[in-house]
Amino acid sequence: MWDTTQYLRFGEERSRPFFDLVSRVGAEKPGFVVDMGCGPGNLTAALAERWPSATVVGVDSSPEMIEAAQARVKPADAPGLSFMRDDVRHWKPQALPDVIVSNAVLQWVPEHRELLADWAGWLPDGGWLAVQVPGNFEQPSHALMRELAGSPRWRPLLGDVNLTRQSADPADYAELLALAGCEVDVWETTYLHILQGADPVLEWIKGTGLRPVLAVLDAEQAADFLAEYGKRLRVAYPPRPVGTVLPFRRIFAVAHRAS
Repeated sequence: MWDTTQYLRFGEERSRPFFDLVSRVGAEKPGFVVDMGCGPGNLTAALAERWPSATVVGVDSSPEMIEAAQARVKPADAPGLSFMRDDVRHWKPQALPDVIVSNAVLQWVPEHRELLADWAGWLPDGGWLAVQVPGNFEQPSHALMRELAGSPRWRPLLGDVNLTRQSADPADYAELLALAGCEVDVWETTYLHILQGADPVLEWIKGTGLRPVLAVLDAEQAADFLAEYGKRLRVAYPPRPVGTVLPFRRIFAVAHRAS
């Protein structure tokens, strides 16, 4: 279960990679735009604002996210924007999308290279595919979570939990999309987010990476896990006079099928 309020707590930091990604998409007047894994819909709405004449569809498997997205849509402001609940692994378009965007979603999909190749295959001449995935799997935030989940106390409860799998190497994406017949632009960026408040790195991860863990623990167990994990995070990410610095590496890929 996704907590949309928790997810949006760091909305500005989470949205910046999206805008850096779509700034490289050169589509002028696409007719059909798809946001794969649209979450609460705030960034899908930005696509509708950029391309007001397009049909823009946000797809997400979370009922909580789709409910939040639909609640924020005002048909008079964005007549071409809609949302639907579906799994991005199985959703198929009724017409070829001119633009496909997927922001911080594919790290949850084990077979995402194959899925990315399928999406590239949907592109018509002149179509665009833009994808961003986290690349911080080896950072303390995730390494400490895996370490704790695999400890003697928590392994019986969390041993079968599938944590986020993160990205491939940027060169893999470049090769995959080039072999699909696209012009490719792949890059990576490490953002240095300066977060405020108590245990901000823990609060950040509660909105995303910790979701599979918290989904299987009861309230008391979750409180104990968060207390132990938060203690480790405070050592790895100590507060500084300006706040707590969270380095966050992200990988971007934009593919264009030339006309």
